[in-house]
Amino acid sequence: MAAQKGKDLLLKVHDGTGFVTVAGMRSRRLAFNAETVDITHAESADRWRELLDGAGVKRAAVAGRGLFKDAASDALLRQMFFDGAVRSCQLVIPDFGTVTGPFQITSLEFAGEHDGEVTWELALESAGALVFAAV
Repeated sequence: MAAQKGKDLLLKVHDGTGFVTVAGMRSRRLAFNAETVDITHAESADRWRELLDGAGVKRAAVAGRGLFKDAASDALLRQMFFDGAVRSCQLVIPDFGTVTGPFQITSLEFAGEHDGEVTWELALESAGALVFAAV
């Protein structure tokens, strides 16, 4: 696989009729995490830690920042945050696949300098099962 352009990693949010690409994003990050369940006991081989297969809690975190564009997606994210809503989101990873599932915004920040543009940052956490579809 060849190198991919960062701008092609897209965050999309469902607006009730379809997925809308979040406008103005300059950077984005997707992280998957899984907790472990330690089942080590007195008879574990050579005192090596043992983990219970498939028992930990899995989660995904999305972070992004960009320029405030006053686009429909900006209003959608703002309303999603103030409503505390869980919405279906998609993360499109170029030449790899798409991750789709419910997410909730856990942080939404706006900033601006007097001689610069208004920027925003957001963080989302998975709120249910995610589905990965390979390209």
